[in-house]
Amino acid sequence: MKRLFSILAISGMMAFGTVNATTNANTTAATTVASMTQDDAAPAAEELGFHQELKKRFIEGGPGFMGIVLLCLILGLAIAIERIIYLNLSTTNTKKLTSDVEEALASGGVDAAKEVCRNTKGPVASIYYQGLDRTDEGLDAVEKAVVAYGGVQMGQLEKNVSWISLFIALAPMLGFMGTVIGMIQAFDKIEAAGDMQPSLVAGGIKVALLTTVFGLVVAIILQIFYNYIIAKIDSIVNDMEDASITLMDLLIRQKK
Repeated sequence: MKRLFSILAISGMMAFGTVNATTNANTTAATTVASMTQDDAAPAAEELGFHQELKKRFIEGGPGFMGIVLLCLILGLAIAIERIIYLNLSTTNTKKLTSDVEEALASGGVDAAKEVCRNTKGPVASIYYQGLDRTDEGLDAVEKAVVAYGGVQMGQLEKNVSWISLFIALAPMLGFMGTVIGMIQAFDKIEAAGDMQPSLVAGGIKVALLTTVFGLVVAIILQIFYNYIIAKIDSIVNDMEDASITLMDLLIRQKK
């Protein structure tokens, strides 16, 4: 998982470096296009693909704030992908595991059931193992162990998820900050010129709107991943709770 973080972070830094490296080239190109006639400039604008248009808007929004927003997206996606992989690996076929444990208890006793849990991945199997490991101490000890270890497993499932929510809140806030700064720059130009000209205000307002748009886009993307992760965690937690009740029922039947 650490490699995943490193790869995504390096990719983001390379992309950010590429954007900064092409800023001067794009500025020169913009000057050339401005000197062209309107008829010649229209086809050139149409030829811009999605990637080029995105890069152009990113540079126009200002590499400073836009770079921070991009960093929020990269880190948020890295955590989200890591959590999705972890949660998918933690998903267990609870019905099959319960059936195997029940058969093992009937045929080989607690040791056989523990062996089944030891050979099965996921938090449900771990909870089963912790409960079966304390059957000699009584059902009360089993219940306490299952509840305590269930809390530990829930903490593992929710690890680093709060960072995604932080980036969801931070990205649009940075966008709005860029909006405020762009408006301030626009009014500074008006004050310095002493005249209200549309060309003086347009640049600052454009930067303001672009930073806001990019911040909202990042927040929307991360929100989708966040909701999926939360739904996945809730599903696994429900399986854990149902499995814990089923385990207690199996042990009670075995005692009888």
